Amino acid sequence: MDGVPAWAARLRAARRDKLWTQREMARQLAEAADDHTRDRLPERESLTRMIKDWEAGRHQPKDPYRVLYCRVFGMEENELFGTNPARVIRDASSGDDELGALELARRVAASDVGAETLERLETAVDDLAMAYPVTSPAELLGRIRRHLSYVSRLFDAKTTLHEHRRLLTVGGWLSLLASTCHIDLRQFPAATTWLQTASQLADHAEHPEIAAWCLETEAWQAVTTGDYRHALTLAQGAQRVAPRDSSVYIQATAQEGRIWARFGAGPETRDALHRVDRLVDPLQMPAHPEHHYRYDPSKRDAYVATTLSWLGDPAAERYARQVLARLESVADGLARPRRAVTARLDLALSLLAVDQPDEAGQVALTALTSESLVPSHHWRAREVINAIEARHIPEARELREAYRELRSPH
Repeated sequence: MDGVPAWAARLRAARRDKLWTQREMARQLAEAADDHTRDRLPERESLTRMIKDWEAGRHQPKDPYRVLYCRVFGMEENELFGTNPARVIRDASSGDDELGALELARRVAASDVGAETLERLETAVDDLAMAYPVTSPAELLGRIRRHLSYVSRLFDAKTTLHEHRRLLTVGGWLSLLASTCHIDLRQFPAATTWLQTASQLADHAEHPEIAAWCLETEAWQAVTTGDYRHALTLAQGAQRVAPRDSSVYIQATAQEGRIWARFGAGPETRDALHRVDRLVDPLQMPAHPEHHYRYDPSKRDAYVATTLSWLGDPAAERYARQVLARLESVADGLARPRRAVTARLDLALSLLAVDQPDEAGQVALTALTSESLVPSHHWRAREVINAIEARHIPEARELREAYRELRSPH
């Protein structure tokens, strides 16, 4: 709602992330109070009206309600009511995420969650996966954490076997997406712990697709750290685990091609690209191509551009230009700023391969100043900058300064 203060929007968002109505929020506040405070609280209907006023931004809650809100959501007062909550989220210890992952995994062994709650959680998983391409990793991670906290508590509730499996699946997808965000932020210990939790949940749920995505995601992390041999083993392992008609099977095959390119292995790289072609050719554009775990056919050309640029193939330039032109025109009605910045890095690298360092420098500078480059891609920017500096072109110094600014804490 326009004009609503940020703290009011956060109160509403935190409640909705728990899947609570405003009346349920009133019950939660009352239950969080100690005996002395509970006796002073108004009737439930009055408290519900107060919550509506707070979420509309008409006035801020005062104590004891501020304390109760923080207690219910497990948040600090500045994080919920302060003027700069983003700092709190950015500075949160990744160790807390690791403990959360372990706690979720611990509760899995135990076994009343209704169908409606599960359906809304499954919808929330899809919403988060569709938000991934256009949301900063730190911001998205905050939303994922709250959903994981809620799911973790549901494992203590009574469920049927079918409901328990659906809950395991929801937890698996959320843990996988949390790990992906941590990789984007280069918070590798937390990423590894959430990935292990996702794998464990996939095993309990007998869900090979999530299990394969865990391997593919770990392969990408290995690529970002330069451990290409391990990455190759993981990408090939993901293909063995994945259902043959799944998005992750295609993604893992494409990932294998990119890894072969890092080895400079031309025949193996092109073999993987041909296998991707055969898998993608029959596909139709999915209803939600922005979904991180749904392979859309346009992704193929983006991966071809990356793969060929890493291989040093001059054909990469044509692919990268086509991909960038399509993304900038928003041909399918979807903005993909993160994919566009990757395409610029591909184009810059391919331009160096065809001896056009001046344009490569300009394209790379646009990528570095786009505000869409996540930390997991900084190594790719550094690779381009190093190659441009080796050519001693004028843009090199400006690129290096832009890179330092990108890496500096804000």
